[in-house]
Amino acid sequence: MQKTRLSLIAAALITALPLLQGCVPAVIVTGAAVGVMTAHDRRSTGTQTDDETAEWKAAQQIPEQFKSQTHANFTSYNRRLLITGETPSEEAKAVIGEQVRKVEGVREVFNELVVAPPSGLGNRSNDSYITSKLKARLVDSNQISANHVKVVTENTVAYLMGMVTEREAKVAIAVARTTDGVRKVVSVLEVLPEADIRRIDNTAPGGAKTPPPQTAPVETR
Repeated sequence: MQKTRLSLIAAALITALPLLQGCVPAVIVTGAAVGVMTAHDRRSTGTQTDDETAEWKAAQQIPEQFKSQTHANFTSYNRRLLITGETPSEEAKAVIGEQVRKVEGVREVFNELVVAPPSGLGNRSNDSYITSKLKARLVDSNQISANHVKVVTENTVAYLMGMVTEREAKVAIAVARTTDGVRKVVSVLEVLPEADIRRIDNTAPGGAKTPPPQTAPVETR
């Protein structure tokens, strides 16, 4: 119970990091979550800044005629931008996707908008809870740094982003598939050769253990 509680705290801090990065130049964390938080981001500082800027610019690209009926989230990782949420029509989805592709610095767009009414507060709160649980389970797995996988949950669909090895991708997907409340997993992970990840980390790869049993279906983008 204590381990799970500490993992949830660590996961909540990791989830909050993108919000904190815009306010302060560095975040120092003490206590049980230190081991998790010290794992560095595999993106350069410049790329992290570009990703935050791309998210803000993308959010401004929703045409006025669709804004009132659209709930959209924009998440960028290593200049690959994911759009999730709800929009009123296929036309709106296509237009928003095309507008976002014009954002400077974005090299790839994954348009996962669905045609549906905007989700309610209850659904969004549940999605946030699922994200926290999934992050906590990544911490508990001791097989991959939770800092290396960004989790976005939309209507109980878990989207995974990050720069990982093939082994790390398998672990992250397996953890996501077996997390309570996850209906489907969509992998937007950028899988790189282990040699490239070693160069990024400047350390030997940790190596993934046998993934846990899998349940939820997975789609790869």
